[in-house]
Amino acid sequence: MKLSADYLASVRARADLLHPESEVEAALDRLAEEITDRLADKDPIAICVMNGAVVTAGKLLPRLDFPLRQDYLHATRYRGATQGGEIHWLHRPQYDIKGEHLLIIDDILDEGVTLHAVVDACREAGAASVHCVVLVEKQHDRSNGFKADYVGLVVQDRYLFGYGMDFKGYWRNAPGIFAVAASDMEE
Repeated sequence: MKLSADYLASVRARADLLHPESEVEAALDRLAEEITDRLADKDPIAICVMNGAVVTAGKLLPRLDFPLRQDYLHATRYRGATQGGEIHWLHRPQYDIKGEHLLIIDDILDEGVTLHAVVDACREAGAASVHCVVLVEKQHDRSNGFKADYVGLVVQDRYLFGYGMDFKGYWRNAPGIFAVAASDMEE
């Protein structure tokens, strides 16, 4: 759904900046160090969960100064909505992942449903190991108990946009982590 530029500008203006770009970049630096310590000698395949993780992957991968292969998958529960539904697989990794060490890169760990399904699918396909990194983890009590191996930032339970996370398909490119104002969630 196409939204007007004026409306989208007003959504951003009313949003709360939870983490400015400098804090997000520092979190990415820390994540890269942690991942390098654990995976540099594993010849991993880094798998970006589309669409949200494209920014996280694009910012994280150049910080990983070791050989790796890169792929993507597309599994979604949101499809432009602000609440998740069933998981839809739009694309599975192209590499044969049997016996491979994987680094699954996602933008956000919310309830854990999508990422848990992705990890289960990779394990069922015979991956030697599956490590998950998320830029953001939400704090709330709706989680299915799934935990990422690497977490950049922990945030309050609000609808977020920026650094790959979107508001109604927009603002993935916002330079920071923003929380949508409650009044904009009602529209």
